[in-house]
Amino acid sequence: MADSATDFDVLIVGAGISGIGMAAHMREKAPSHSYAIVERRENLGGTWDLFRYPGIRSDSDMHTLGFDFEPWKHEKSIADGPAILDYLERIVDERDIRRHIRFGHKVLAADWRGADARWHVTLETSEGEKKHLTANWLYLGSGYYDYDEAYDPGFDLGEFEGQVIHPQFWPRDLDYSGKNVVVIGSGATAVTIVPSMAAKAAKVTMLQRTPTWMFSRPAKDGFANFIRKILPEEVAYRITRWKNITMQDISFKRARTKPEKVGEFLHKKIRKIMGEDFDLKPFTPPYNPWDQRLCLVPDDDLFEAMKSGKADVVTGQIKAFEKGGVRLVDDTFLPADIVVTATGLKLAIAGKIALSKEGEPIDLSQHFYYKGCMYSNIPNLAAVFGYLNASWTLRADINSDYVCRVLQHQKEKGADVATPILPENHGLEEDDIFDFSSGYIQRGKAIMPKNAVAYPWRLNQEYVTDRKRMRTDPVEDGILDLHRHGTNARSSDEQLEAAE
Repeated sequence: MADSATDFDVLIVGAGISGIGMAAHMREKAPSHSYAIVERRENLGGTWDLFRYPGIRSDSDMHTLGFDFEPWKHEKSIADGPAILDYLERIVDERDIRRHIRFGHKVLAADWRGADARWHVTLETSEGEKKHLTANWLYLGSGYYDYDEAYDPGFDLGEFEGQVIHPQFWPRDLDYSGKNVVVIGSGATAVTIVPSMAAKAAKVTMLQRTPTWMFSRPAKDGFANFIRKILPEEVAYRITRWKNITMQDISFKRARTKPEKVGEFLHKKIRKIMGEDFDLKPFTPPYNPWDQRLCLVPDDDLFEAMKSGKADVVTGQIKAFEKGGVRLVDDTFLPADIVVTATGLKLAIAGKIALSKEGEPIDLSQHFYYKGCMYSNIPNLAAVFGYLNASWTLRADINSDYVCRVLQHQKEKGADVATPILPENHGLEEDDIFDFSSGYIQRGKAIMPKNAVAYPWRLNQEYVTDRKRMRTDPVEDGILDLHRHGTNARSSDEQLEAAE
């Protein structure tokens, strides 16, 4: 990448699931458009390259966390980090994507300039060198959290002399053999770390302020592995994928309509492994199932670790960090040589890139989502923010597919600007789609783009509906304005008339 401006039709930010997915979709559906992927890290994979804590794995099945175009071929559908990285590496190599990735390139700023219908992008290399390039489209596959900073709950570590580690910055050489470990948190990360560390540690205690709903299931999908033996790989994958999507949708909706029944079902599964007299209090949250994401427990690993006496779950509030461990408000003392603060992520939007339009800063929290993919009145910008109630990749796939449709439609029309037009006096009723009680969601609400009650001005949480509409609704829907730069876009009033 030269110092002088280099033009691409699409600049993809991030070489994780979202960015690699977009590149693969473009190769198939918009092959005449040029693209580059810029990745701040030295390896691809995004989340799966960053997180290196013990047991790192998916908390969604790989038939839905995998792409729609590439079957998941491993026996385990709940996959560990290295297996997911292998999957991404294979896609990149088989589809000739790797040569389009510029590693060690962090995007600092991007300014849209209408005069040449380009995003003018400022980057910094891992050596500290500033570079500039231009692109007609900017596609943000940069994830949803801050890569530089984890959420800091503000613990006063007091007299504690042991190691304190956050999962986002796990040391490669950590030796926890025979040591007492306290893992603070009860989300997906903690539930993964505890049974994994318990294999070597003397004792691992998961300290939770509030319990979380746990869902136990086998790591292997028996149905998927059976039909793979009798059907072609791609057909079997499509069937399993659709089965899992349907089951996720049914489970989520049932949790919303009959939360007590779902709670009873989840508790029944725990009692099946732990015994009928097991105290369910540590696994009975004060909220309904799916008010936060369920925590997946593959092959009952957390419960097996508890049964063996190597792991424990304690509910309580921290009073103080003392020399040899953690003191709780009820005066319980938890011995600890190592404290792991699995207290959550810090939300970040658009990869913390300083976005602007004609030099004026863009505050995405003042813009509405358009089809869960673009933003009101911002040209040629698309992003991926996955589903809260399903796998991230489901949204990544349909957004990539949709942007490819727009690119192809632009080419046919000779247009190079695509803007979802929303007039100032829009009168849209806002909706809080982020009604999940998860800490990272609640903390990040202030920086999130807006959502309306009605489609398309929202980040919908209905994958089946979204998939159909993104594929079949006309690109020119009376809202998305397509034109050639240098010509005038239709006014907001004309857009609304067209929509009627």
